[in-house]
Amino acid sequence: MRWTIGWALMLLVGGAVATQEAVAPPDPQNPVGENLATPPDWRVRLDAPDPEVVVGDDKEAADIWFVNMTPGWHVTTGPRAIFWHPGLEAEGAWRAEATIHLFDPGERTEAFGIFFGGRDLEGDGIAYDYFVLRNSGESLIKRRRGSETQVIRDWTAHEAIATFGPESESSVENVLAVEVGEESVTFSVNGAVVATLPRAEVATDGHVGLRLNHHLNVHVSDLSVSSGR
Repeated sequence: MRWTIGWALMLLVGGAVATQEAVAPPDPQNPVGENLATPPDWRVRLDAPDPEVVVGDDKEAADIWFVNMTPGWHVTTGPRAIFWHPGLEAEGAWRAEATIHLFDPGERTEAFGIFFGGRDLEGDGIAYDYFVLRNSGESLIKRRRGSETQVIRDWTAHEAIATFGPESESSVENVLAVEVGEESVTFSVNGAVVATLPRAEVATDGHVGLRLNHHLNVHVSDLSVSSGR
């Protein structure tokens, strides 16, 4: 399967565009579609729109290789993009968690992680906040509104962030979590809190998904949203 980026922005069911009905969240153990095929129920949006970009399961032809790989999904990026499933939304008090395995990034320190509070993800008014890591052992919290971005909390190092280095085997694993309470939002990596912000300073209700910068090779073995405590 291969998409141009225009196709990637549509949810296809039986060959037709789906109506706005409730959609079950993705299950990393039982993804829709075959293993090593591009999941038909996900959507992709590039930071810089390009109708020539191909999202697919043919490594030779795809600019973004995006496939089911149980448990979860594997992505090799060309350009920067967000990836989301229409059934993965959060509101009120909630906890989002993603387990991301980073394969050898070479000398690059490109960001990877999750976005949340996503709205109008296919339109000009696209909006979301995001929590990402890079292989320097640092995390960042940032905001996108349309074509503009704003730093909420700049790159900050923390010993809990796992990095790929000479002693690493095939990949390193990081578990990112965003937990929204009544008054604050907590950001953690591998169980350690790396930042806490007032809820009023963070977008909370909306779609949750993945944000991956360019030229990354990652496996996402879990992505989920649960009710907050």
